[in-house]
Amino acid sequence: MAGQSRKWMILVATIWIQAFTGTNFDFSAYSSDLKSVLEISQVQLNYLAVASDLGKVFGWSSGLALMYFPLWTVLFTAAFMGFVGYGVQWLVITNFVSLPYIMVFLCCLLAGLSICWFNTVCFVLCISNFPANRSLALSLTVSFNGVSAALYTLAYNAINPASPELYLLLNALIPLVISFTAIIPILRQPPFEPLPPDGVRRDSLMFLLLNILAALNGVYLLLFESNSSDVTSARLLFGGAIILLILPLCIPGLVIARNWYLPTIHASFRLEGSGFILVDPDELELHKGMLAHEANRESYEDVVQNHVKTIASEEGDADELLITRGQLEVLGTEHSLKQLLCRADFWLYYIAYFCGGTIGLVYSNNFGQIAQSLGQSSNTTTLVTLYSSFSFFGRLLSATPDYIRAKFYFARTGWLAIALLPTPIALFLLASSGTASALQVGTALIGLSSGFIFAAAVSITSKVFGPNSVGVNHNILITNIPIGSLIYGFLAALVYDSHGSTGIKSVTDSVVCMGRGCYYLTFVWWGCLSVLGLGSSLVLFIRT
Repeated sequence: MAGQSRKWMILVATIWIQAFTGTNFDFSAYSSDLKSVLEISQVQLNYLAVASDLGKVFGWSSGLALMYFPLWTVLFTAAFMGFVGYGVQWLVITNFVSLPYIMVFLCCLLAGLSICWFNTVCFVLCISNFPANRSLALSLTVSFNGVSAALYTLAYNAINPASPELYLLLNALIPLVISFTAIIPILRQPPFEPLPPDGVRRDSLMFLLLNILAALNGVYLLLFESNSSDVTSARLLFGGAIILLILPLCIPGLVIARNWYLPTIHASFRLEGSGFILVDPDELELHKGMLAHEANRESYEDVVQNHVKTIASEEGDADELLITRGQLEVLGTEHSLKQLLCRADFWLYYIAYFCGGTIGLVYSNNFGQIAQSLGQSSNTTTLVTLYSSFSFFGRLLSATPDYIRAKFYFARTGWLAIALLPTPIALFLLASSGTASALQVGTALIGLSSGFIFAAAVSITSKVFGPNSVGVNHNILITNIPIGSLIYGFLAALVYDSHGSTGIKSVTDSVVCMGRGCYYLTFVWWGCLSVLGLGSSLVLFIRT
Protein backbone atom coordinates (compact mmCIF):
# COMPACT_ATOMS: atom_id res chain seq x y z
CA MET A 1 0.00 0.00 0.00
CA ALA A 2 2.71 2.45 1.04
CA GLY A 3 4.82 1.59 -2.01
CA GLN A 4 1.96 2.31 -4.41
CA SER A 5 1.22 5.68 -2.83
CA ARG A 6 4.92 6.63 -2.71
CA LYS A 7 5.38 6.09 -6.44
CA TRP A 8 2.55 8.56 -7.11
CA MET A 9 4.22 11.02 -4.76
CA ILE A 10 7.35 10.65 -6.89
CA LEU A 11 5.32 11.34 -10.03
CA VAL A 12 3.93 14.53 -8.47
CA ALA A 13 7.48 15.57 -7.50
CA THR A 14 8.56 14.93 -11.10
CA ILE A 15 5.71 17.10 -12.37
CA TRP A 16 6.84 19.93 -10.10
CA ILE A 17 10.44 19.60 -11.28
CA GLN A 18 9.44 19.69 -14.94
CA ALA A 19 6.97 22.55 -14.45
CA PHE A 20 9.67 24.88 -13.12
CA THR A 21 12.78 23.80 -15.03
CA GLY A 22 11.80 24.68 -18.62
CA THR A 23 13.66 27.93 -18.05
CA ASN A 24 15.00 28.20 -21.60
CA PHE A 25 11.52 29.06 -22.89
CA ASP A 26 11.46 32.52 -21.25
CA PHE A 27 14.71 33.69 -22.88
CA SER A 28 12.87 36.07 -25.22
CA ALA A 29 11.25 37.86 -22.25
CA TYR A 30 14.58 39.36 -21.15
CA SER A 31 16.76 38.98 -24.26
CA SER A 32 16.26 42.58 -25.43
CA ASP A 33 17.45 43.93 -22.06
CA LEU A 34 20.42 41.56 -22.06
CA LYS A 35 21.31 42.69 -25.57
CA SER A 36 21.20 46.33 -24.49
CA VAL A 37 23.29 45.85 -21.33
CA LEU A 38 25.97 43.82 -23.13
CA GLU A 39 25.88 46.21 -26.13
CA ILE A 40 25.91 43.33 -28.61
CA SER A 41 24.46 42.72 -32.05
CA GLN A 42 21.57 40.42 -32.89
CA VAL A 43 24.05 37.82 -34.17
CA GLN A 44 25.87 37.82 -30.83
CA LEU A 45 22.55 37.57 -28.98
CA ASN A 46 21.72 34.55 -31.14
CA TYR A 47 24.94 32.90 -29.99
CA LEU A 48 23.74 33.19 -26.38
CA ALA A 49 20.51 31.41 -27.31
CA VAL A 50 22.57 28.76 -29.10
CA ALA A 51 24.70 28.33 -25.96
CA SER A 52 21.59 27.41 -23.97
CA ASP A 53 20.57 24.86 -26.62
CA LEU A 54 24.16 23.65 -26.88
CA GLY A 55 23.80 22.24 -23.38
CA LYS A 56 21.82 19.39 -24.97
CA VAL A 57 24.97 18.21 -26.73
CA PHE A 58 26.49 17.50 -23.33
CA GLY A 59 23.31 15.92 -21.95
CA TRP A 60 25.04 12.52 -21.96
CA SER A 61 27.09 13.70 -18.99
CA SER A 62 24.02 13.33 -16.73
CA GLY A 63 23.74 9.64 -17.63
CA LEU A 64 27.43 9.22 -16.91
CA ALA A 65 26.98 10.90 -13.53
CA LEU A 66 24.15 8.49 -12.65
CA MET A 67 26.54 5.58 -13.10
CA TYR A 68 28.64 6.79 -10.18
CA PHE A 69 26.40 8.98 -8.01
CA PRO A 70 22.93 8.64 -6.47
CA LEU A 71 19.95 10.29 -8.12
CA TRP A 72 19.56 13.05 -5.54
CA THR A 73 23.15 14.15 -6.17
CA VAL A 74 22.45 14.59 -9.88
CA LEU A 75 19.27 16.52 -9.03
CA PHE A 76 21.08 19.04 -6.82
CA THR A 77 23.99 19.31 -9.23
CA ALA A 78 21.48 20.37 -11.89
CA ALA A 79 19.91 22.86 -9.47
CA PHE A 80 23.26 24.46 -8.59
CA MET A 81 24.33 24.63 -12.24
CA GLY A 82 21.15 26.55 -13.00
CA PHE A 83 21.62 28.71 -9.92
CA VAL A 84 25.12 29.73 -11.03
CA GLY A 85 24.28 30.03 -14.75
CA TYR A 86 21.19 32.21 -14.35
CA GLY A 87 22.39 33.93 -11.17
CA VAL A 88 25.51 35.31 -12.83
CA GLN A 89 23.46 36.52 -15.80
CA TRP A 90 21.15 38.31 -13.36
CA LEU A 91 24.15 40.04 -11.77
CA VAL A 92 25.28 41.14 -15.24
CA ILE A 93 21.92 42.43 -16.46
CA THR A 94 21.37 44.40 -13.23
CA ASN A 95 24.90 45.92 -13.54
CA PHE A 96 26.11 44.43 -10.23
CA VAL A 97 29.07 42.97 -12.09
CA SER A 98 30.59 43.45 -15.51
CA LEU A 99 31.75 40.35 -17.36
CA PRO A 100 33.15 39.79 -20.86
CA TYR A 101 30.85 38.31 -23.47
CA ILE A 102 32.55 34.89 -23.38
CA MET A 103 31.77 34.50 -19.66
CA VAL A 104 28.08 35.24 -20.26
CA PHE A 105 28.18 32.68 -23.09
CA LEU A 106 29.54 30.04 -20.70
CA CYS A 107 26.84 30.90 -18.14
CA CYS A 108 24.17 30.32 -20.79
CA LEU A 109 25.81 27.01 -21.64
CA LEU A 110 25.82 25.97 -17.96
CA ALA A 111 22.16 26.97 -17.56
CA GLY A 112 21.19 24.92 -20.63
CA LEU A 113 23.11 21.92 -19.34
CA SER A 114 21.22 22.08 -16.03
CA ILE A 115 17.92 21.58 -17.90
CA CYS A 116 19.25 18.37 -19.48
CA TRP A 117 20.29 17.05 -16.07
CA PHE A 118 16.86 17.82 -14.64
CA ASN A 119 15.24 16.00 -17.56
CA THR A 120 17.44 12.94 -17.04
CA VAL A 121 16.44 12.75 -13.37
CA CYS A 122 12.76 12.95 -14.32
CA PHE A 123 13.09 10.29 -17.04
CA VAL A 124 14.79 7.87 -14.65
CA LEU A 125 12.12 8.42 -11.98
CA CYS A 126 9.28 7.78 -14.45
CA ILE A 127 10.89 4.71 -16.01
CA SER A 128 11.84 3.06 -12.71
CA ASN A 129 8.52 3.68 -10.95
CA PHE A 130 6.05 3.18 -13.82
CA PRO A 131 7.48 0.39 -15.97
CA ALA A 132 4.16 -0.71 -17.47
CA ASN A 133 2.94 2.83 -18.19
CA ARG A 134 6.23 4.55 -18.83
CA SER A 135 5.05 6.28 -22.03
CA LEU A 136 2.07 7.80 -20.18
CA ALA A 137 4.30 8.90 -17.28
CA LEU A 138 6.88 10.43 -19.59
CA SER A 139 4.39 12.27 -21.80
CA LEU A 140 2.57 13.67 -18.76
CA THR A 141 5.65 14.95 -16.95
CA VAL A 142 7.38 16.24 -20.08
CA SER A 143 4.20 18.18 -20.86
CA PHE A 144 4.64 20.30 -17.76
CA ASN A 145 8.07 21.38 -18.98
CA GLY A 146 6.25 23.32 -21.68
CA VAL A 147 4.21 25.35 -19.18
CA SER A 148 7.25 26.71 -17.33
CA ALA A 149 7.34 30.03 -19.19
CA ALA A 150 3.67 30.72 -18.39
CA LEU A 151 4.25 30.00 -14.69
CA TYR A 152 7.33 32.23 -14.60
CA THR A 153 5.39 35.01 -16.33
CA LEU A 154 2.70 34.84 -13.65
CA ALA A 155 5.37 34.93 -10.94
CA TYR A 156 7.04 37.86 -12.71
CA ASN A 157 3.77 39.80 -12.92
CA ALA A 158 3.01 39.00 -9.27
CA ILE A 159 6.32 40.43 -8.02
CA ASN A 160 7.44 43.27 -10.30
CA PRO A 161 6.13 43.41 -13.89
CA ALA A 162 8.38 46.36 -14.71
CA SER A 163 11.64 44.42 -14.28
CA PRO A 164 12.39 41.87 -17.05
CA GLU A 165 15.66 40.87 -15.36
CA LEU A 166 13.50 39.32 -12.64
CA TYR A 167 13.07 36.32 -14.96
CA LEU A 168 16.75 35.46 -14.52
CA LEU A 169 16.53 35.66 -10.73
CA LEU A 170 13.46 33.40 -10.72
CA ASN A 171 15.18 30.98 -13.12
CA ALA A 172 18.07 30.74 -10.66
CA LEU A 173 16.10 30.36 -7.41
CA ILE A 174 12.86 28.47 -8.11
CA PRO A 175 14.40 25.21 -9.47
CA LEU A 176 16.67 25.09 -6.42
CA VAL A 177 13.69 25.49 -4.07
CA ILE A 178 11.71 22.83 -5.99
CA SER A 179 14.66 20.43 -5.71
CA PHE A 180 14.61 20.75 -1.92
CA THR A 181 10.84 20.19 -1.97
CA ALA A 182 11.07 17.07 -4.15
CA ILE A 183 13.97 15.42 -2.34
CA ILE A 184 11.87 13.63 0.33
CA PRO A 185 9.75 11.46 -2.01
CA ILE A 186 12.80 10.83 -4.19
CA LEU A 187 14.81 9.52 -1.23
CA ARG A 188 11.88 7.28 -0.21
CA GLN A 189 11.45 5.48 -3.53
CA PRO A 190 9.59 2.17 -3.14
CA PRO A 191 11.19 -1.10 -4.28
CA PHE A 192 10.24 -2.27 -7.74
CA GLU A 193 7.10 -4.45 -7.73
CA PRO A 194 5.58 -5.80 -10.97
CA LEU A 195 1.91 -4.93 -11.28
CA PRO A 196 -0.83 -7.45 -12.18
CA PRO A 197 -2.81 -6.66 -15.35
CA ASP A 198 -5.65 -5.05 -13.40
CA GLY A 199 -3.09 -2.87 -11.63
CA VAL A 200 -1.72 -1.68 -14.98
CA ARG A 201 -5.22 -0.73 -16.14
CA ARG A 202 -5.93 1.00 -12.84
CA ASP A 203 -2.76 3.07 -13.19
CA SER A 204 -3.81 4.00 -16.74
CA LEU A 205 -7.05 5.43 -15.35
CA MET A 206 -5.04 7.42 -12.81
CA PHE A 207 -2.97 8.84 -15.66
CA LEU A 208 -6.13 9.78 -17.53
CA LEU A 209 -7.29 11.69 -14.44
CA LEU A 210 -3.91 13.42 -14.17
CA ASN A 211 -4.04 14.42 -17.83
CA ILE A 212 -7.46 15.99 -17.25
CA LEU A 213 -6.02 17.97 -14.32
CA ALA A 214 -3.07 18.97 -16.51
CA ALA A 215 -5.40 20.19 -19.26
CA LEU A 216 -7.28 22.28 -16.68
CA ASN A 217 -3.96 23.79 -15.63
CA GLY A 218 -3.14 24.74 -19.22
CA VAL A 219 -6.59 26.24 -19.84
CA TYR A 220 -6.32 28.21 -16.60
CA LEU A 221 -2.97 29.73 -17.58
CA LEU A 222 -4.14 30.48 -21.11
CA LEU A 223 -7.43 32.14 -20.16
CA PHE A 224 -6.45 34.09 -17.08
CA GLU A 225 -2.88 35.24 -17.80
CA SER A 226 -4.21 38.21 -19.75
CA ASN A 227 -6.04 39.35 -16.57
CA SER A 228 -2.79 39.59 -14.59
CA SER A 229 -2.11 43.20 -15.55
CA ASP A 230 -1.98 44.43 -11.96
CA VAL A 231 0.08 42.93 -9.15
CA THR A 232 -2.86 41.94 -6.92
CA SER A 233 -4.71 39.93 -9.59
CA ALA A 234 -1.41 38.40 -10.75
CA ARG A 235 -0.72 37.16 -7.21
CA LEU A 236 -4.18 35.62 -6.96
CA LEU A 237 -3.78 33.94 -10.34
CA PHE A 238 -0.32 32.66 -9.47
CA GLY A 239 -1.72 31.22 -6.23
CA GLY A 240 -4.44 29.48 -8.25
CA ALA A 241 -1.83 27.97 -10.58
CA ILE A 242 0.12 26.63 -7.59
CA ILE A 243 -3.08 25.07 -6.18
CA LEU A 244 -3.66 23.30 -9.52
CA LEU A 245 -0.10 21.93 -9.32
CA ILE A 246 -0.78 20.69 -5.78
CA LEU A 247 -4.03 18.93 -6.76
CA PRO A 248 -2.25 15.82 -8.12
CA LEU A 249 -1.24 15.11 -4.50
CA CYS A 250 -4.79 13.77 -4.12
CA ILE A 251 -3.80 10.75 -6.22
CA PRO A 252 -1.72 9.07 -3.44
CA GLY A 253 -4.71 9.61 -1.14
CA LEU A 254 -7.01 7.87 -3.62
CA VAL A 255 -4.59 4.94 -3.83
CA ILE A 256 -4.45 4.59 -0.02
CA ALA A 257 -8.24 4.86 0.25
CA ARG A 258 -8.77 2.21 -2.42
CA ASN A 259 -6.26 -0.18 -0.86
CA TRP A 260 -8.01 0.23 2.49
CA TYR A 261 -11.48 -0.16 0.96
CA LEU A 262 -10.82 -3.44 -0.86
CA PRO A 263 -9.65 -5.62 2.05
CA THR A 264 -12.16 -4.17 4.54
CA ILE A 265 -15.49 -2.88 3.21
CA HIS A 266 -15.53 -4.70 -0.14
CA ALA A 267 -14.35 -8.02 1.32
CA SER A 268 -17.20 -8.05 3.84
CA PHE A 269 -19.69 -8.50 0.99
CA ARG A 270 -18.03 -11.68 -0.26
CA LEU A 271 -18.00 -13.93 2.79
CA GLU A 272 -18.90 -17.58 2.29
CA GLY A 273 -22.62 -18.10 2.88
CA SER A 274 -23.34 -14.39 3.07
CA GLY A 275 -26.49 -13.04 1.51
CA PHE A 276 -24.56 -10.08 0.16
CA ILE A 277 -22.48 -11.96 -2.44
CA LEU A 278 -22.43 -9.60 -5.42
CA VAL A 279 -20.76 -11.95 -7.94
CA ASP A 280 -21.96 -15.34 -9.09
CA PRO A 281 -19.45 -18.00 -7.87
CA ASP A 282 -19.15 -19.65 -11.30
CA GLU A 283 -18.57 -16.31 -13.00
CA LEU A 284 -16.04 -15.43 -10.32
CA GLU A 285 -14.02 -18.61 -10.95
CA LEU A 286 -14.16 -17.98 -14.70
CA HIS A 287 -12.99 -14.40 -14.13
CA LYS A 288 -10.11 -15.62 -11.98
CA GLY A 289 -9.09 -18.08 -14.68
CA MET A 290 -9.15 -15.38 -17.34
CA LEU A 291 -7.06 -13.07 -15.15
CA ALA A 292 -4.52 -15.82 -14.52
CA HIS A 293 -4.28 -16.55 -18.24
CA GLU A 294 -3.91 -12.85 -19.04
CA ALA A 295 -1.32 -12.43 -16.34
CA ASN A 296 0.75 -15.24 -17.81
CA ARG A 297 0.42 -13.75 -21.27
CA GLU A 298 1.33 -10.22 -20.20
CA SER A 299 3.85 -11.04 -17.47
CA TYR A 300 7.00 -8.99 -17.20
CA GLU A 301 9.90 -10.83 -18.76
CA ASP A 302 13.13 -11.11 -16.82
CA VAL A 303 12.01 -8.48 -14.28
CA VAL A 304 14.62 -9.37 -11.69
CA GLN A 305 17.47 -9.39 -14.23
CA ASN A 306 16.69 -6.11 -15.92
CA HIS A 307 13.37 -4.39 -15.37
CA VAL A 308 14.48 -1.30 -17.26
CA LYS A 309 14.76 -3.34 -20.46
CA THR A 310 11.37 -4.88 -19.78
CA ILE A 311 9.61 -1.55 -19.58
CA ALA A 312 11.09 -0.52 -22.89
CA SER A 313 8.91 -2.99 -24.81
CA GLU A 314 5.45 -1.50 -25.22
CA GLU A 315 2.47 -3.70 -24.48
CA GLY A 316 0.64 -4.60 -27.62
CA ASP A 317 3.30 -3.25 -29.97
CA ALA A 318 3.74 -5.94 -32.58
CA ASP A 319 6.70 -5.88 -34.89
CA GLU A 320 5.56 -4.49 -38.22
CA LEU A 321 7.15 -6.06 -41.25
CA LEU A 322 8.15 -3.92 -44.21
CA ILE A 323 8.75 -5.40 -47.63
CA THR A 324 10.25 -2.64 -49.75
CA ARG A 325 13.93 -3.04 -50.45
CA GLY A 326 16.19 -0.66 -48.54
CA GLN A 327 13.74 -0.06 -45.70
CA LEU A 328 13.76 -1.33 -42.15
CA GLU A 329 12.88 -5.02 -42.11
CA VAL A 330 11.26 -4.87 -38.68
CA LEU A 331 10.22 -1.78 -36.73
CA GLY A 332 11.82 -1.64 -33.30
CA THR A 333 14.98 -3.55 -34.26
CA GLU A 334 17.87 -2.44 -32.08
CA HIS A 335 20.29 -0.14 -33.91
CA SER A 336 23.90 0.49 -33.02
CA LEU A 337 25.29 3.95 -33.70
CA LYS A 338 26.82 2.81 -36.99
CA GLN A 339 23.59 1.14 -38.14
CA LEU A 340 21.56 4.18 -37.15
CA LEU A 341 23.70 6.58 -39.17
CA CYS A 342 23.49 4.31 -42.22
CA ARG A 343 19.68 4.23 -42.22
CA ALA A 344 17.84 6.45 -44.67
CA ASP A 345 14.84 6.33 -42.33
CA PHE A 346 16.87 7.93 -39.55
CA TRP A 347 17.93 10.82 -41.77
CA LEU A 348 14.35 11.36 -42.90
CA TYR A 349 13.41 11.53 -39.23
CA TYR A 350 16.35 13.84 -38.50
CA ILE A 351 15.34 16.23 -41.30
CA ALA A 352 11.70 16.20 -40.16
CA TYR A 353 12.75 17.19 -36.62
CA PHE A 354 15.40 19.66 -37.85
CA CYS A 355 12.91 21.41 -40.16
CA GLY A 356 10.00 21.23 -37.73
CA GLY A 357 10.39 21.21 -33.96
CA THR A 358 13.77 22.94 -34.05
CA ILE A 359 12.39 25.84 -36.07
CA GLY A 360 9.69 26.23 -33.43
CA LEU A 361 12.31 26.41 -30.70
CA VAL A 362 14.36 29.01 -32.58
CA TYR A 363 11.20 31.04 -33.15
CA SER A 364 10.55 31.06 -29.41
CA ASN A 365 14.07 32.38 -28.84
CA ASN A 366 13.42 35.26 -31.24
CA PHE A 367 9.89 36.46 -30.65
CA GLY A 368 11.12 39.06 -28.16
CA GLN A 369 12.77 40.85 -31.08
CA ILE A 370 9.92 39.87 -33.42
CA ALA A 371 7.38 41.59 -31.17
CA GLN A 372 9.70 44.58 -30.75
CA SER A 373 10.16 44.98 -34.51
CA LEU A 374 6.38 45.01 -34.97
CA GLY A 375 5.94 47.63 -32.25
CA GLN A 376 4.41 45.16 -29.79
CA SER A 377 7.07 45.00 -27.10
CA SER A 378 4.41 45.35 -24.42
CA ASN A 379 2.89 42.04 -25.57
CA THR A 380 6.09 40.01 -25.25
CA THR A 381 5.09 38.36 -21.97
CA THR A 382 1.69 37.52 -23.46
CA LEU A 383 3.42 35.81 -26.38
CA VAL A 384 5.66 33.90 -23.96
CA THR A 385 2.58 32.62 -22.13
CA LEU A 386 0.75 31.83 -25.37
CA TYR A 387 3.64 29.81 -26.78
CA SER A 388 4.17 28.08 -23.44
CA SER A 389 0.49 27.15 -23.00
CA PHE A 390 0.05 25.76 -26.52
CA SER A 391 3.36 23.93 -26.28
CA PHE A 392 1.93 22.38 -23.12
CA PHE A 393 -1.25 21.31 -24.96
CA GLY A 394 0.84 19.87 -27.78
CA ARG A 395 2.82 17.80 -25.31
CA LEU A 396 -0.36 16.54 -23.68
CA LEU A 397 -1.77 15.58 -27.09
CA SER A 398 1.34 13.45 -27.71
CA ALA A 399 -0.17 10.88 -25.32
CA THR A 400 -3.25 10.48 -27.56
CA PRO A 401 -1.86 7.46 -29.49
CA ASP A 402 -1.42 5.56 -26.22
CA TYR A 403 -5.04 6.15 -25.17
CA ILE A 404 -6.78 5.40 -28.47
CA ARG A 405 -4.55 2.63 -29.85
CA ALA A 406 -7.00 -0.10 -28.75
CA LYS A 407 -9.77 1.38 -30.94
CA PHE A 408 -7.80 3.24 -33.58
CA TYR A 409 -4.18 2.51 -34.44
CA PHE A 410 -2.16 5.02 -36.42
CA ALA A 411 1.61 4.83 -36.79
CA ARG A 412 3.57 7.24 -34.62
CA THR A 413 5.39 8.53 -37.69
CA GLY A 414 1.96 9.47 -39.07
CA TRP A 415 1.22 11.48 -35.92
CA LEU A 416 4.58 13.20 -36.46
CA ALA A 417 3.53 14.29 -39.95
CA ILE A 418 0.21 15.64 -38.66
CA ALA A 419 2.02 17.53 -35.86
CA LEU A 420 4.34 19.22 -38.37
CA LEU A 421 1.48 20.61 -40.47
CA PRO A 422 0.71 23.73 -38.34
CA THR A 423 4.28 25.06 -38.53
CA PRO A 424 4.41 26.05 -42.25
CA ILE A 425 0.86 27.43 -41.99
CA ALA A 426 1.90 29.64 -39.07
CA LEU A 427 5.14 30.85 -40.67
CA PHE A 428 3.52 31.83 -43.96
CA LEU A 429 0.78 33.58 -41.99
CA LEU A 430 3.43 35.58 -40.12
CA ALA A 431 5.15 36.44 -43.42
CA SER A 432 1.89 37.67 -44.96
CA SER A 433 0.68 39.78 -42.04
CA GLY A 434 2.26 41.81 -39.27
CA THR A 435 -0.86 42.33 -37.19
CA ALA A 436 -1.11 41.46 -33.51
CA SER A 437 -3.73 38.79 -34.16
CA ALA A 438 -1.56 37.09 -36.81
CA LEU A 439 1.39 37.12 -34.41
CA GLN A 440 -0.68 35.50 -31.67
CA VAL A 441 -2.25 32.86 -33.93
CA GLY A 442 1.14 32.02 -35.46
CA THR A 443 2.77 31.74 -32.04
CA ALA A 444 -0.01 29.43 -30.81
CA LEU A 445 0.24 27.13 -33.85
CA ILE A 446 4.03 26.89 -33.65
CA GLY A 447 3.86 26.18 -29.90
CA LEU A 448 1.27 23.42 -30.43
CA SER A 449 3.30 21.78 -33.21
CA SER A 450 6.72 21.93 -31.55
CA GLY A 451 5.33 20.82 -28.18
CA PHE A 452 3.89 17.65 -29.70
CA ILE A 453 7.14 16.88 -31.52
CA PHE A 454 9.34 17.39 -28.45
CA ALA A 455 7.20 15.07 -26.33
CA ALA A 456 6.57 12.39 -28.97
CA ALA A 457 10.16 12.12 -30.22
CA VAL A 458 11.31 9.67 -27.53
CA SER A 459 8.47 7.26 -28.28
CA ILE A 460 9.03 7.50 -32.04
CA THR A 461 12.75 6.84 -31.66
CA SER A 462 12.02 3.86 -29.42
CA LYS A 463 9.37 2.45 -31.76
CA VAL A 464 11.34 2.75 -34.99
CA PHE A 465 14.97 2.22 -33.94
CA GLY A 466 14.70 0.02 -30.85
CA PRO A 467 13.74 0.59 -27.19
CA ASN A 468 16.96 -0.54 -25.56
CA SER A 469 19.10 1.88 -27.59
CA VAL A 470 16.76 4.82 -27.22
CA GLY A 471 19.06 6.73 -24.83
CA VAL A 472 21.95 6.90 -27.30
CA ASN A 473 19.80 7.16 -30.42
CA HIS A 474 17.65 9.99 -29.09
CA ASN A 475 20.72 11.97 -28.02
CA ILE A 476 22.01 11.63 -31.58
CA LEU A 477 18.67 12.88 -32.88
CA ILE A 478 18.55 16.01 -30.72
CA THR A 479 21.98 17.15 -31.89
CA ASN A 480 19.89 18.86 -34.57
CA ILE A 481 18.62 21.34 -31.94
CA PRO A 482 21.89 23.23 -31.29
CA ILE A 483 22.83 22.92 -34.98
CA GLY A 484 19.47 24.32 -36.04
CA SER A 485 19.56 26.96 -33.35
CA LEU A 486 22.92 28.15 -34.67
CA ILE A 487 22.04 28.10 -38.37
CA TYR A 488 18.46 29.37 -38.21
CA GLY A 489 19.21 31.94 -35.54
CA PHE A 490 22.34 33.17 -37.31
CA LEU A 491 20.50 33.66 -40.61
CA ALA A 492 17.61 35.42 -38.84
CA ALA A 493 20.09 37.67 -37.04
CA LEU A 494 21.85 38.55 -40.32
CA VAL A 495 18.54 39.56 -41.90
CA TYR A 496 17.62 41.52 -38.75
CA ASP A 497 20.93 43.42 -38.62
CA SER A 498 20.90 44.07 -42.38
CA HIS A 499 17.57 45.88 -41.97
CA GLY A 500 18.82 47.70 -38.90
CA SER A 501 20.08 50.56 -41.04
CA THR A 502 16.46 51.28 -41.98
CA GLY A 503 15.33 50.89 -38.39
CA ILE A 504 14.06 53.78 -36.28
CA LYS A 505 16.62 53.74 -33.52
CA SER A 506 19.72 52.13 -32.07
CA VAL A 507 20.72 51.58 -28.47
CA THR A 508 24.44 52.16 -27.89
CA ASP A 509 26.20 49.67 -30.18
CA SER A 510 23.25 47.31 -30.63
CA VAL A 511 20.90 47.85 -33.56
CA VAL A 512 17.13 47.74 -33.02
CA CYS A 513 15.29 46.99 -36.25
CA MET A 514 11.70 48.18 -36.68
CA GLY A 515 9.16 47.08 -39.29
CA ARG A 516 7.91 43.91 -40.98
CA GLY A 517 11.04 43.68 -43.12
CA CYS A 518 13.12 42.69 -40.08
CA TYR A 519 11.76 39.12 -40.16
CA TYR A 520 9.84 38.83 -43.45
CA LEU A 521 12.54 36.91 -45.33
CA THR A 522 13.24 34.83 -42.23
CA PHE A 523 9.60 33.71 -42.02
CA VAL A 524 9.54 32.85 -45.72
CA TRP A 525 12.71 30.75 -45.50
CA TRP A 526 11.60 29.06 -42.29
CA GLY A 527 8.25 28.32 -43.92
CA CYS A 528 9.90 26.70 -46.95
CA LEU A 529 12.16 24.61 -44.72
CA SER A 530 9.20 23.49 -42.61
CA VAL A 531 7.49 22.28 -45.82
CA LEU A 532 10.64 20.23 -46.46
CA GLY A 533 10.35 18.79 -42.95
CA LEU A 534 6.68 17.96 -43.55
CA GLY A 535 7.55 16.19 -46.79
CA SER A 536 10.32 14.24 -45.07
CA SER A 537 7.91 13.10 -42.34
CA LEU A 538 5.38 11.95 -44.96
CA VAL A 539 8.03 9.87 -46.73
CA LEU A 540 9.06 8.38 -43.39
CA PHE A 541 5.42 7.53 -42.65
CA ILE A 542 5.00 5.80 -46.01
CA ARG A 543 8.19 3.80 -45.49
CA THR A 544 7.20 2.69 -42.00
